Amino acid sequence: MASIRDVAEQCGVSTATVSRALAGKQHVREEVRKQVLEAAQRLDYRPNRAARNLRSNQSSNIGLVVSDIQNPFFTSICRAVEDAALKAGFAVFLCNTDEDPEKEALYLRHLADENVAGVIIAPTGRRTRDFQMLNGLAMPLVVIDRPIGKELADTVVIDNAEAAFDLTEHLISHGRRRIACVFGANSSTGQERRKGFQLALQKNGLTERRELVHSVPPREEEGYRAVCQMLALPDAPDAVLTSNGLLALGAYRALMESGKKCPEEVSFATFDEAAWTSLVKPSVTVLEQPTYEIGATAAGLLLMRIEDPKRSIRHVELKHKLLIRHSCGCA
Repeated sequence: MASIRDVAEQCGVSTATVSRALAGKQHVREEVRKQVLEAAQRLDYRPNRAARNLRSNQSSNIGLVVSDIQNPFFTSICRAVEDAALKAGFAVFLCNTDEDPEKEALYLRHLADENVAGVIIAPTGRRTRDFQMLNGLAMPLVVIDRPIGKELADTVVIDNAEAAFDLTEHLISHGRRRIACVFGANSSTGQERRKGFQLALQKNGLTERRELVHSVPPREEEGYRAVCQMLALPDAPDAVLTSNGLLALGAYRALMESGKKCPEEVSFATFDEAAWTSLVKPSVTVLEQPTYEIGATAAGLLLMRIEDPKRSIRHVELKHKLLIRHSCGCA
């Protein structure tokens, strides 16, 4: 790979002149600037970004830390963050924690060592007090999906309890009374959605049945096992609700394999829109989160924080949308 010295030798100028020409600074004659740019292109010269960042104390990278990249929810967010970052001249370091606090802490230390300009994070199931380490990293921070406290960092979320309430009440409005639920374990998101589910039951004079509520790791196979178990009960559920897209895949497969008719015998609804939910028969009723908007908003907040580290902390709550389809009994 060509060095800045190679470019300087080609043009018969100093390395300092090459540096000023490539940076677009003044005090470089136009003909020299043109000569340098042509030589750099011909030699395929690329500036040493790491050295430049150390000199300027300004990185051109941001970190994006998510809990499970296999979850379509985070896939869409990643795309939005990348689109916004690239437009602003930043590259994105993507880190996947697998809901492991130790892995998350390791990635955060690495990002700090890389002197990234800022971090967008969907935190693991830690408590708020465990995030004091984030403040110690001295990096601009935006939290998505799982708030750690409005006073600690910029956040972008939806009202998970309200969303789960709306989805549960929709099932109840179709006469469902024995609603089985599978929630993601070890996250504030799962806990908030369970609260919304409970509130909808209480409003309609129903009680939560322990055998019909499972909190499991948010994986497809976990959703499959939980729903198989509940559908085999003597007093089987007449509806199934899952709290994320990966659980939904397993739950829907269990429902189809059970031989029970959906929605006649068992209704089905879930969080998170995905390509398959509108293509299967019956098509699936979904609580859609504005995933791309979450990512784009978080990126915008981070870029503003990088530009103005002392601005006031902002908490953004976006609206969800209920996509009503055939799996819940709607025509």
